[in-house]
Amino acid sequence: MPTCSTLLPPLSLYIHLPWCVRKCPYCDFNSHEAKSSLPEELYVRALLTELTSYLPMLNERPVVSIFFGGGTPSLFSPASIKQILKGVAERLTLTPDCEITLEANPGASDQERFEGFREAGVNRLSIGIQSLHNHHLKTLGRIHDRDYAIQAIEYAKQAGFSNFNLDIMFGLPQQTLDEALQDIDAALAFTPSHFSWYQLTIEPNTLFHHQPPALPPDDALWEMQLAGQSRIAAHGLHQYEVSAYARENTECVHNRNYWEFGDYLGIGAGAHSKLSAFLDDQFIVQRFAQIKHPRDYLDVNRRRVPEKMMIDGKSLVFEFMLNALRLTSGVSTALFIERTGLSLEQLYPQLALAKQRGLLLDDAAVVCPSELGKRFLNDLIELFL
Repeated sequence: MPTCSTLLPPLSLYIHLPWCVRKCPYCDFNSHEAKSSLPEELYVRALLTELTSYLPMLNERPVVSIFFGGGTPSLFSPASIKQILKGVAERLTLTPDCEITLEANPGASDQERFEGFREAGVNRLSIGIQSLHNHHLKTLGRIHDRDYAIQAIEYAKQAGFSNFNLDIMFGLPQQTLDEALQDIDAALAFTPSHFSWYQLTIEPNTLFHHQPPALPPDDALWEMQLAGQSRIAAHGLHQYEVSAYARENTECVHNRNYWEFGDYLGIGAGAHSKLSAFLDDQFIVQRFAQIKHPRDYLDVNRRRVPEKMMIDGKSLVFEFMLNALRLTSGVSTALFIERTGLSLEQLYPQLALAKQRGLLLDDAAVVCPSELGKRFLNDLIELFL
């Protein structure tokens, strides 16, 4: 059991900018189409006000990463991003090598904008390409085409971003194996430091859920996944998470902190937080969720520091494993104890069953999915419910 002398987990900051040009049919994020000009000034003030309200809980803990997510954060002006980061730096201590990522979409980016983001303090971009085939981009409802995507990548590099991620999907409606591999080759020709390659899934409350497209069959998806992983490795990137690949020393600090059950503070409409603390010498983990709609968030009479929700032992086990088992090399059993405050004995029945079924490696010091476990990851995670 951790004591008061135990270090708390690393702390990240997530900043939600919820507007986009058009809602994609597969998207279940808290994003809203921008019908007119964005209320940037009001929203920036609201973000910093919310951040200030959390300060008593943070006890001057250093922040290892900042992530602007959305929506489409690149719709915000560089001046607004600079103002946010200035306000954050005035309120929080940032580590000297703090990773600061901003999500950008090709349809809402240009070189001047990227240069402005870099000058504002952003040191990493994540560019949502999704595909480099125009017919798939049209099906996905993206506002850009292949030429816009390629131009956005070139703008990012010309603006001085050597650390950038490209997002590509596979398992798209009517997609062939050759098309999936062509997307990988075309994207990785730009030598991104990080690559997110993930399968399209149909989520509730999306247009694709109500009007399902024809997706490739399961055996074709598995063939696509294996061939794609091999192709990405051939480009010199190693897989360290289910859908994340990186060159040496460029793994995403922010997302890795999620997967290792670190702490994060989320500010903005609909943002979620997970914060650990010591209460009367007892290690606790709390969650918060902000009001969801940006219209309500901007209403000063409704915005608030959300009530704390304590996570109980059973939920802690599941939430830790839900994140940690996504890492291809797993996590140490010591990290489970440190990040949950629970004893390892509480895991023994599930670990034994998972190993018996061949879903985990038989290693007492590490919880790591086997090759079978990686293929049937959802079945493995469900053992910890």
